[in-house]
Amino acid sequence: MSTEPNHFILVLTDDGSFTLVHPRFGVTYSSRHGALLQATELYLKLTGTHQHTSPRVLEVGFGLGVNFRVTLQDAINRGVKLAYLSYESFSVSRKVLESVPVALSPRAEAVWQALLEAWPDQQPAELDQQPAERLQQPVEATNPRSAPITVEGEWGSLEIRLEDVTRARFPGGWATAIYLDPFDADVNPEPWSPRVLQKLYAAAQPNACLATYSVAGPLRRGLEEAGFSVQKVDLREYLPQAKKRFWLRALVLS
Repeated sequence: MSTEPNHFILVLTDDGSFTLVHPRFGVTYSSRHGALLQATELYLKLTGTHQHTSPRVLEVGFGLGVNFRVTLQDAINRGVKLAYLSYESFSVSRKVLESVPVALSPRAEAVWQALLEAWPDQQPAELDQQPAERLQQPVEATNPRSAPITVEGEWGSLEIRLEDVTRARFPGGWATAIYLDPFDADVNPEPWSPRVLQKLYAAAQPNACLATYSVAGPLRRGLEEAGFSVQKVDLREYLPQAKKRFWLRALVLS
């Protein structure tokens, strides 16, 4: 997969923020109805992360880092420490990350720049393979190029693991919120599989909340079978301007 920005299509979304169309999958990283709206209203607020005093976010699909930047800015604004653990199977180059701006305060921008400096220039070859090939040839933890990317400071910590989420080991009972944000199941089915959903349930603390943009029937059933209490959320009840009708929230009941 090419990692140069001009191989991606830059899209201005309805809220004035930007996203990219992935050159292989032909889908956008964030909603065309609003990349910032999705990051803020779906992932940050629907999970209750904007009110948590010690948020621990587990994310499936780091993508372009929009969810992280929005969550980081909120934590800095509130003066709370953020722990953010993200998994990414299709990592992009540093130049691609730099091509999608998000307005940040100087403190949050410094964290983002530290991540860009830590980002490897070239991504592991295994991550460029088709899903079936990745399952047969998992990224080895001993490969220095696939070592986790970490950034830490007084604001908290970020760890990004560039690995196949179906083989990943999530920390048990750790997350206060789960951002389930991989590419659509039509082009990237593995992260939506029952096996991954079960692992996500085991990774969540009691009263944790998972949020995702998909409301597909198989996903809802998979979440329920994993142990989540699933709610289909009508966006227009609190976002009358929303063009997408529903999002999904799944709770871990204590």
